[in-house]
Amino acid sequence: MHHFDRIDGALQAEGVPLEALADAVGTPAYVYSTATLTRHYGLLADAVAAHPAALGQALIAFAVKANSNLSVLATLARLGCGADTVSEGEIRRALKAGIPADRIIFSGVGKTDAELDFAIETGVRQINVESAVELDRLIAVAASKGARPEMAVRVNPSVGAGGHARITTGGATDKFGVPADEAHALYARASLSPHVTPVGLACHIGSQITTLEPLEAAFRALRTMTLELRAAGLTVSRLDLGGGLGVPYHGQSDLPSIEAYVAMAARVLDGLEVEAAFEPGRLLAANAGVLLSRVIQVNERGDGRRFLVLDAGMNDLMRPALYDAFHDLVPVRPREGDARLYDLVGPICESTDIFARDRLLPPIQAGDLVAFMGAGAYGAVLASEYNSRPLVPEVLVDGDRWAVVRTRPTYDEMLEREPRADWLRSD
Repeated sequence: MHHFDRIDGALQAEGVPLEALADAVGTPAYVYSTATLTRHYGLLADAVAAHPAALGQALIAFAVKANSNLSVLATLARLGCGADTVSEGEIRRALKAGIPADRIIFSGVGKTDAELDFAIETGVRQINVESAVELDRLIAVAASKGARPEMAVRVNPSVGAGGHARITTGGATDKFGVPADEAHALYARASLSPHVTPVGLACHIGSQITTLEPLEAAFRALRTMTLELRAAGLTVSRLDLGGGLGVPYHGQSDLPSIEAYVAMAARVLDGLEVEAAFEPGRLLAANAGVLLSRVIQVNERGDGRRFLVLDAGMNDLMRPALYDAFHDLVPVRPREGDARLYDLVGPICESTDIFARDRLLPPIQAGDLVAFMGAGAYGAVLASEYNSRPLVPEVLVDGDRWAVVRTRPTYDEMLEREPRADWLRSD
């Protein structure tokens, strides 16, 4: 569910017309709904709270990589949400947004020593170790600081899943995590070190997962490993279940519900007496955002192909070019008439700058406003200034009020970021 609805025929974000935002901010622009973020977090929090015996004092840690805007993070922080981070920059963003360090998890396959140092100094909740060599480096950094950070071993359970091969992270050939048959020995070695405190196991098998079976298989693998580690006399008090539950980009009605997802996790973890962590990203943010764009022109060819040329390009919304992602496109104010087939394209000088082929839409003309739905996750965070196009701005709506929460730079500001080499300056 989202809070982008039609009032008097035109699409609004909560109580704010998208037409008014386009006039004030320009296009393209991302627009986020506070009500949708709040509702989605509330659904997950309520589902988790219904299973205290199995899930303990569970942490919901938003995957910052999905949408790192400070105002989005601050909105979630006020609701009690934690953060799943994969870089020092994301940790700093979470802290700046008001998320306490003890509700921040630090993951990532390539943490530098400087990032590990920062995470230890900051006092994050736990550091998820993804390889034996990373454990050695974490121990060395912790020893140099006289610290003993809490850590978990991220397990690769050889259960890969997701909406595309490029967003699958738990398969045997994926770069993430420690193979399950090596994780036991690594956990035991960490337990012998005076410089780290292993507290649990973690996994994340992919993104946009549309069935519960692979997630349950991964969670059962964690359960089995927990029992084995405890049988060996080792302490396991936390299980980080990652994220990955899919959202209805195509309007599907048969996706697993949040309640069913959490109930499955509780069933698998029942009796272990662990604290669970959930790391949703897309689940909270995707349907909370749209990308607002304006039609530059409609190119019609003699063979009947019709190109809808938008002012938003792949630099603004990378997902379709990156992994063939689907986003519904809707006119902000639809015109009357028979639907037509359009190829949805942007202005970028790349053949991959195409959002969709043969999309059936109402009649659309130059100057019309359109919105890409479900764009709140992995949209603005992947945006760039390719082709020297200004970085797309972001707007947060709350009821009938709104604010620009990331500005569009001017061309002068873009150029001023690049000081010319001394020897190339004119006198």
